[in-house]
Amino acid sequence: MRLDPRRKNRPSPRSRNLKVTGAAACVAAAALLLTACGQSSDSATSSATEAAKVLPQKTTASPSASADLTEAQQERKRVLDATKTTFDDAATTAVGEVAGGKLVDLDLEGVDDDDRDESPSPTGTGSPTGSPSPTDAASPTGSPTGSPTGSPTASGSPSASPGAEGPVWVAEVAEKDGTIHTVRINAVDGKVMDARVDEDQDDQDKQQTARWLAEATQTPEQAAKVATEKKKGTVTSVSLDDNDGNGVIWSVDVVGSDWKKTTFDVDAKNDTIVREETDND
Repeated sequence: MRLDPRRKNRPSPRSRNLKVTGAAACVAAAALLLTACGQSSDSATSSATEAAKVLPQKTTASPSASADLTEAQQERKRVLDATKTTFDDAATTAVGEVAGGKLVDLDLEGVDDDDRDESPSPTGTGSPTGSPSPTDAASPTGSPTGSPTGSPTASGSPSASPGAEGPVWVAEVAEKDGTIHTVRINAVDGKVMDARVDEDQDDQDKQQTARWLAEATQTPEQAAKVATEKKKGTVTSVSLDDNDGNGVIWSVDVVGSDWKKTTFDVDAKNDTIVREETDND
């Protein structure tokens, strides 16, 4: 019996050609796809670059808090930020320097435009003692603390030197006959810098001061309370004055959180506000 040799399964020339053609097509398609992806990525990058050129970058700058303040407001802020002794403590200390004295004026230098330029030099007389020295407070306030206390003695040369340069309370304290004593108090440590009699007074001035004090049935602390109940803030000045011939008033300056100063004229007999004016500078 004759056996036929086994045939090998070989692809035909046509089949080989089809496979080669298909592989080439796949390679070409892959190359086209990669090129398209590259062009898409380059296009996106280019678009982002062009957008960045057109759209300006946003900057967030926080405005300075003091940039919007006037020069007067900045000065009030500077003085009050450095002040540690309150109006009430300064009033108590000032009255304690004059035996039987009553406060007729108390002013924080540097806050008001009409501050007096008073810098009396110390004299060689005895130094007053026994006046209460308030401790440092967190911030000055306008709320009264009550009637002045302490052991008043005759005024004289400074009882203490300021611990550091800074704001100053200037007080005028009157005796019963109207004689005024000027007392300067360091507004940082609350110590008396100088206390002396005002030598510029004449008899007529003394009589007027004594008359105003007799008419004023309300204290400066009460007037300060009335003012700060109307406007929250820091009391920087209280002064006894004539109300255009209609009795006497306490003129009270209050600086609010906006660093604007409001002046209240408070009737010294019944604690009613008769005038109010805000300084917008």
